[in-house]
Amino acid sequence: MIKIGEMMMILDLHRQGLSVSAIARESGIDRKTVRKYIARGLEAPAYGPRKPRQAVIDPFTAYLRERVMRYPGLTGSRLFRELKDLGYAGGYTAVTDFLRDVRPAAAERGYEVRFETPPGEQAQVDFAQFNVVFADEPTTPRIVWLFSMVLGFSRLIWARFVVHQDLPTVLRCHVGAFEALGGAPREVLYDRMKTAVIGEGDTGGIVYNRALVDLARHYGFHPKACRPYRAKTKGKVERPFRYIREDFFLARSFRNLEDLNAQLRHWLDTVANPRVHATTRRVVNEAFAEERAALRPLPLAPFRSVLKLERRISREGMVSVGGNFYSVPDATRRRVVEVHTLAEELRIFEDGALIATHPILEGRHQRHVEPGHRNIHVHTRRQRLRNDEIVLHGSGDRVAQRPLAFYDAVARVMAKEQRP
Repeated sequence: MIKIGEMMMILDLHRQGLSVSAIARESGIDRKTVRKYIARGLEAPAYGPRKPRQAVIDPFTAYLRERVMRYPGLTGSRLFRELKDLGYAGGYTAVTDFLRDVRPAAAERGYEVRFETPPGEQAQVDFAQFNVVFADEPTTPRIVWLFSMVLGFSRLIWARFVVHQDLPTVLRCHVGAFEALGGAPREVLYDRMKTAVIGEGDTGGIVYNRALVDLARHYGFHPKACRPYRAKTKGKVERPFRYIREDFFLARSFRNLEDLNAQLRHWLDTVANPRVHATTRRVVNEAFAEERAALRPLPLAPFRSVLKLERRISREGMVSVGGNFYSVPDATRRRVVEVHTLAEELRIFEDGALIATHPILEGRHQRHVEPGHRNIHVHTRRQRLRNDEIVLHGSGDRVAQRPLAFYDAVARVMAKEQRP
């Protein structure tokens, strides 16, 4: 089979009037071949089908299908990282193209208006529920809550898994977030969760929890509740919940709550916050470096708002707070004590006097016993009462003390009585 350039030369020489023999001599092609292509005219040569080349992603498609079938919500970036760990050397686009073919099409949605805020202006806060089975308790499903704070300008995420949504937990998470961020925004947007919003006033204004107002006053931010039935108002914090669930939480195992939060912190530091954000098209950490300077500086004094409650002491000398148990000293006389819960500390009072201080325990059914609270003395010494008596403490028996001659005389009398 001749090339297309040789075929064009044969036809061109034929149009110039050269004979078949002259064309064969000129081109070096057999006369039969020349005659055949003159008869066929301008017709492209036919080539056989090429063997398909293997794409770089082909060895990994079975793995991707299995992962998507088992966990449909896994993100493309998460799967791309997993393939790289398996030796994949291709690009990210090949992975997303393949996933687009194997995943069902997303439902059509209307257009949304995006609202951006200047640096340091706003953060959004919310909780999301997660179901987990810890490896330390493989037979017990648990419900944990993810507290998340997202800065509006940079989209930096601070998050922590907790077991309660109560007010002390909300306050501790705020303090932890502000400490990690190095400051506080001017406004924090909340859903109408009970720990933040009590209700509406007579004039239509929002009534916030007093402890939350104290927190806001201490750090210098303004609490703001989103409008009812307007969940998209908090899109900056609710979209990351889906991102965290699909890119971090799915297809992982955790030993306990502490391990869950350790893995979350590592993922935030190495994946979520160093990434290029899909909306802003900026690296999150780089945008946060710009926003951090605009945050309100942290106050010099720690936050000391107190939540007071009464608790009864158990027979083991423990009080129960938030599903965990804290010790009181053995010398405590009253059966009911007053407990003050701070953001990071729990204090126990008896008749107004501080008798115990404990760090706040995360999780449930945990115990914290201060070493000095359990002073059990065991008396082993013998106390002499009279010259002829001693008391063995622990039994209470009294034993007469007599000379050995007395027992020798008793033995001789008993021996005479036994003789026939």
